[in-house]
Amino acid sequence: MTNTSRRGVLAALAASAATIPLGARASASPASAAATATAPAASPVAAPTQPASLAAARSAVTLSPLGPAHFGGLTLASRLTAGVLPGTPARTEVTSGGRRVALLTHGARTVLLPGPERTFTENKRPFTDDFERTLPDPSLPVDDRAYWGTSPGGGSWSALGPADSDYSVVPGTGIIALTTDYASRHATLRDGEITDLDVSSVARFDKVPAGDACSYALSFGYQDTHNSYRARLSFTTSGSVQLRVEKEVADTVTQLATAVTLATGVPAGTDWTIRVRREGTRIRAKAWRSADTEPSAWTADVTDATFGKGRVGLRALANQGTTNLPVRLLVSRFQVNAANWAAPPAVTHSDWVRVLPEPFDGVWTPELETTVRGWYGSTAPDVLAHAAMFLAGAPAVVAGAGPAEGRQVLGEAGYGYLDPRGYRYEGADFHEYMNTGWTFPDGAYTGPSAKQAGNLDCSGYTRMVYGYHLGVPMAAGADTSGTRLPRKSRDMAEYAPGVRVDRTDGTNPPAAAQLQPGDLVLFNADSGDDGPAATVDHVGIYLGPDAEGLRRFLSSRKTVNGPTMSDLGGGSVLDGTGTYARTLHTVHRI
Repeated sequence: MTNTSRRGVLAALAASAATIPLGARASASPASAAATATAPAASPVAAPTQPASLAAARSAVTLSPLGPAHFGGLTLASRLTAGVLPGTPARTEVTSGGRRVALLTHGARTVLLPGPERTFTENKRPFTDDFERTLPDPSLPVDDRAYWGTSPGGGSWSALGPADSDYSVVPGTGIIALTTDYASRHATLRDGEITDLDVSSVARFDKVPAGDACSYALSFGYQDTHNSYRARLSFTTSGSVQLRVEKEVADTVTQLATAVTLATGVPAGTDWTIRVRREGTRIRAKAWRSADTEPSAWTADVTDATFGKGRVGLRALANQGTTNLPVRLLVSRFQVNAANWAAPPAVTHSDWVRVLPEPFDGVWTPELETTVRGWYGSTAPDVLAHAAMFLAGAPAVVAGAGPAEGRQVLGEAGYGYLDPRGYRYEGADFHEYMNTGWTFPDGAYTGPSAKQAGNLDCSGYTRMVYGYHLGVPMAAGADTSGTRLPRKSRDMAEYAPGVRVDRTDGTNPPAAAQLQPGDLVLFNADSGDDGPAATVDHVGIYLGPDAEGLRRFLSSRKTVNGPTMSDLGGGSVLDGTGTYARTLHTVHRI
């Protein structure tokens, strides 16, 4: 959907509530005023068609119905009243008939305005792990080795079994070595909030077992090694392959469906795919030789409500009596086609954040009044809408004019490309997301990086929103002028344009009593040093309180591979005892 006028947007939304899948309309910012939406880039492996319960937008911004109450509220008094509020930093509140219509901070460009209530939501991002990495890293101490590492967007793997050395990765294959019989090996993703899902795996054994069978299973609803669902393929000594769907409760295994023999005489090294779809209490499963066409029908279709949310992953087992150990399970793909969290994060409020062309100097002028009147009640994309346009599921939007003409300027973003060990490189700035070079106002030029196209690290994400889309001047690198947005988060903490709202006292995170949506939240999350002078290493954009009352922010993160407001790899919240609650260092208002 191309840009549309404010009047057109209001007319379209007035009749009913509008849920806008992120990316459904282009930015109205000057930087992308001629943008048009395009289909997102194809993933390496096409996801199967999903039912409605699993096909919803991964992220969305929902507006409440814009009825008479909204339109009636757009009428402002002929004269607006401005007054300075107590506290630091100084703020000017603008009212009409006693109703706040804007809040301006002295020295800052962002303006907080009331508008239609919105709900920001995010759900789990689909991903494929093709194990393109080498683990464990023999150069690291044993205690520091990540035996299956981190999946590309699905979180980190947890490997449980008799020995850590039973798990390894070579490029293109995750390996589980069955070195002892009747000892389960479990590799699960550290995301225990998954309910409905569509997930598949591709794996093979390097031997036909002797003495007794070996099996590999796709686990879901996983609570621990003693409690889970699984769709399990049993590979027998005769070369037959059987599919079982079962649950394990406190070490007691119950068959949920009759075992089905899928093939006989299967040689070693034959890839088999298992696929499971779970919707509520309904569980369906199928399996097939990966070289064949996927069967259209599900082999098993059962109902069970024992486990709600849980992890997904893999299990391998050599039955008691298997005599030709070690047998190795070679996993070439683990793919979450779609999945829902039990309680997706949701932030609901009526705050909209706009950006002035210059910092507010504390003087309320007729020109500012004209600007505020134009903004009041507008549903044109603001700071928060732009920030949400890079979450999971946001379709690509291409600029139709300007310095980035023909380049993608909005749409689901990753964090960075993978290094040989499967970790994500930092360094993806806003223009690298667009796969173009950029000349900054001081004449400095930074070239493109094809490897980082579509990616944004934490500070690159902040610069994409505030710099590229909303016009805050940017520097090529470090900058101490206080007038341009520096490249790195540690420099943003000291020199970003605007005003400091709060900072740690060296012992405790700042209380941030005046925190408001749109503020930069900066963290000392990884550096390990302490005190006010601690190194800032992460930055996000504050979104607002979620349904639990926790203050939630948006940032681009390695674990989830891109911008997120979720809890994968640690809560994106400023309250409690999590990493970001403990390491909040500075709050800054642009």
